[in-house]
Amino acid sequence: MKATLPTPHLRSFPSPTPLSFKLSFAFPETRRKSLSISSTPKGTPSPSLAYVPLRVTASSQAASAPTVNLTAIPTEMKAWVYGEYGGDDVLKLDEKVSVPEVKEDEVLIKVVAAALNPVDAKRRQGKFKATDSPLPTVPGYDVAGVVVKVGSQVKELKEGDEVYGNINEKALEGPRQFGSLAQYTAVEEKLLALKPKNLDFAQAAGLPLAIETAYEGLERTGFSSGKSILVLNGSGGVGSLVIQLAKQVFAASKVAATSSTGKLELLKSLGADLAIDYTKENFEDLPEKFDVVFDAIGQCDRAVKAVKEGGSVVALTGAVTPPGFRFVVTSKGEVLKKLNPYLESGKVKPVVDPRGPFPFTQVDEAFSYIETNRATGKVVIHPIP
Repeated sequence: MKATLPTPHLRSFPSPTPLSFKLSFAFPETRRKSLSISSTPKGTPSPSLAYVPLRVTASSQAASAPTVNLTAIPTEMKAWVYGEYGGDDVLKLDEKVSVPEVKEDEVLIKVVAAALNPVDAKRRQGKFKATDSPLPTVPGYDVAGVVVKVGSQVKELKEGDEVYGNINEKALEGPRQFGSLAQYTAVEEKLLALKPKNLDFAQAAGLPLAIETAYEGLERTGFSSGKSILVLNGSGGVGSLVIQLAKQVFAASKVAATSSTGKLELLKSLGADLAIDYTKENFEDLPEKFDVVFDAIGQCDRAVKAVKEGGSVVALTGAVTPPGFRFVVTSKGEVLKKLNPYLESGKVKPVVDPRGPFPFTQVDEAFSYIETNRATGKVVIHPIP
């Protein structure tokens, strides 16, 4: 039986000629100064899982917007679909998926870029099937694209708007059956924000779920000016944004973060005052303790040893040890709107994994890669034809 799902569209990334300088970051198809990590040039074979050395570059040309026909919305589209839970082999690229209908409070997005998160893999594996939407499923939470149709009750967005967002209000409770790994997807207006003007679609696609998780986690700890924080897995999708938000938005007095040896300079460039090589030292043995420990890797039992008395430990994954706590992010377009000025000023920058972007035909490979837990920043899918 054919699935009824949405189809996103992406534009291709030309190979920029980057301006090298000591420490900044560039995305393979970035045209504005933005933080991401560049590796193999465009046109090389499909991304491998081998280690890719980080290369720090910057590019400053303006990114051209994709051409989107607002009147020619097809009835069918290409989308990645799985009809049963399991490994990445259950994923199939279907070229005959129905374009989703738009409800009164929704917009239809021509997807230009999407991104993967660990929750995408866990959902596909059936880790929360009791609260999942029905199968078959088009996966994908993060999206960036162009509005091509609006529902009758949509108040702010209009056709032609460039938007981004996390399309699932609740990550684990009834996420949408038709996700962002398709040429089109329908999304509630309240979950979206206008794309930051200085970011291209691939950069914007990697932000929503991770930046909302980072922001909500900091808010739940009562984090504020003058407090200190330790971020575990500071080079990951969430961790890289926790560092920046703690420093730039919440005015932390000190930010420490952990990573492997090759990613220490990345942590410093993001704003970490102390970059800890977890392969050489145990963060819990440091004499200094922190007001907040943000555990984005699953080491809560160790994290609680590094927090001050009365402090907070946020645990995103793994077992939770008191006083650690866990939360499930709620998608809110208002959070993205609040953070857009920091993104547009360059104070907060997206970090994109150097092996990407993965083309739309290699979504299954992108899933395999994210499940290695070795990604730096976000794993992005682009272009979606």
